[in-house]
Amino acid sequence: MKTKKERSAYIDQRLEELFPETPVPLDHTDAYTLLIAVLLSAQCTDIRVNKITPALFKKANNPTEMVKLSVSEIEDIVRPCGLAPRKAKAIHRLSEMILESHGGEVPDNFEDLENLPGVGHKTAGVVMAQAFGVPAFPVDTHIHRLAQQWGLTNGKNVVQTEKDLKRCFPEDRWNKLHLQIIFFGREYCTARQCDGLQCELCQTCFPDRKRCKVYKKA
Repeated sequence: MKTKKERSAYIDQRLEELFPETPVPLDHTDAYTLLIAVLLSAQCTDIRVNKITPALFKKANNPTEMVKLSVSEIEDIVRPCGLAPRKAKAIHRLSEMILESHGGEVPDNFEDLENLPGVGHKTAGVVMAQAFGVPAFPVDTHIHRLAQQWGLTNGKNVVQTEKDLKRCFPEDRWNKLHLQIIFFGREYCTARQCDGLQCELCQTCFPDRKRCKVYKKA
């Protein structure tokens, strides 16, 4: 496939065939529990987060209850997720801010979300896409790597990768494709399994590629 447009169209079609259903990997019941789960997933697997959040949400599944816990109580629960001191402080403070500034509801716009402690652009994008249905294309390590292997971006940084992917695919596909690419990266094209030469999509997009693809990390 010689052009980026051809590769994008094929990738879009094939991922929809492979993953017609895209359940959100992080267990949650509303925008608040999703926000907390995504925050905890930084440098931690979704599987581990899903093991930890039931205990946390049993004690506090809304900001009103969360602020009643001390930071140390939150930290004790979330410790297995890593970076526990920082995450616990962020969870407590963002819960206070949601109550103080947003009437107890998770804000539904990027600016306010990204002003919450511990919430970067990717986390805000996941919440906007999956909780509020707003088109977004959050870029995690899988997406950043695969977009480079498929020749859809130069991988300069995750900001550029997000811009490039938004140009490649229709807006109404962003939210689902974000998850489909992650699923593909986890199941068929892990960093260890595929070096740009092994998986179906890499082979189809670049059948003449002879050397391993060296990608730029996020």
